[in-house]
Amino acid sequence: MVLPTSTHNRKNAYIVLAFSLLGMGFSGIFVSLAGAPGAVSAFYRMAIAVVVLTIPYLHGRRRTGPPGRHETIIALLAGLFFAGDLFFWNSGILISGATNPTLMGNTAPIWVGFGAMIFFGERPGRLFWIGLLVAIAGAAVILGVDALNEVGLGTFFGVLSGMFYAGYFLVVQRSRQKLNTLTSFWLAAIGSSVGLVVIARLLGQPLTGYSNLTYLYMIALSLVVQVGGQMGVSYALGYLPASIVSPTLLMQPVLTGLLAVPILGERLTLIQITGGITVLIGIYIVHRSRRQPVVVEA
Repeated sequence: MVLPTSTHNRKNAYIVLAFSLLGMGFSGIFVSLAGAPGAVSAFYRMAIAVVVLTIPYLHGRRRTGPPGRHETIIALLAGLFFAGDLFFWNSGILISGATNPTLMGNTAPIWVGFGAMIFFGERPGRLFWIGLLVAIAGAAVILGVDALNEVGLGTFFGVLSGMFYAGYFLVVQRSRQKLNTLTSFWLAAIGSSVGLVVIARLLGQPLTGYSNLTYLYMIALSLVVQVGGQMGVSYALGYLPASIVSPTLLMQPVLTGLLAVPILGERLTLIQITGGITVLIGIYIVHRSRRQPVVVEA
C-alpha cells in the first residue's frame, strides 16, 4: 500500500529511484574493475554497509526497542541467502563479464514464484507460466551462446545467484512482518558478512593484501550500490507502488550492459541481445502475474 503523499514527494521518489537504478547498474562494473575474488568483494560490500548503517540502526532501536530473538534469527538467515546470491553473482562476473550474470541474477521473480508455490501454497496463474516459458527460452539462448564461448559457467552462476536472491526475498518477506526496513536490512547485512567470511575462508580467498584501487572499487560498490541503491529503492517504495518500482528495476541489467561496453570493453552479439530482451519480457510477465490475485491452498 502506498502512503498518502503529495505530488512533490512522489516527484522526489522518482528522482531517488532513478539515481538508485543508476547506482545499481554500476554494481557489476565495480565488481569487475575490483577484480577481487567473488566472496571478498561481496564481503566488503556488506561489511562496509553494516558499519555505515550502525548508527542509524542504533538510533532507531532506541525508539522501537531491540528485535525479538526469533525475528533476529530469520533476518540473519535472509542474510545468508543474500551471501549466496552475491558470491555466485560476483564469481559469475569475473568469468563471463558483467552483463549476462547480472541479467540472469534478475530472474529472481521466477524463483520467488516457485518458492511461494512450494512454501506458501500459492498456485500461480496462466500468466506466470507464460512468462516462465518466455524467460527460459531467452535464458537458453544466452546460455547456449556463452557455452560456445567457454564462459557459460559464469552465466550459470548468474542463474544460481537469482535462486539465492529469491530465497532472500522469501525470507525477508517473513522477517518484515515484525521488523522495520532498516532493522531487517542491517541484521541481514550482518548475516551476509558472516556467511561471506566463511565462504572466503573455505575457498582460500584472502580478505586482505589487495591494491588501494581495488579497495576503492569495493568501497564504491558498498556505498553506491548497497547503501545508496538498495536504500533508495526502499525509500521509493514508501511513495510509489511496487507495480511501478519492480518493473523499473528490470532496467538494471540493461544499464549494466550499456555501461560495460565503454568501461569494460564488453561486446554482445545480436543473438545475445535478442535472448536478453526475451528474458526481460518473460520476467516482466512474471511480475504482472505476481500482482494478480493468487489462489492459496488451505
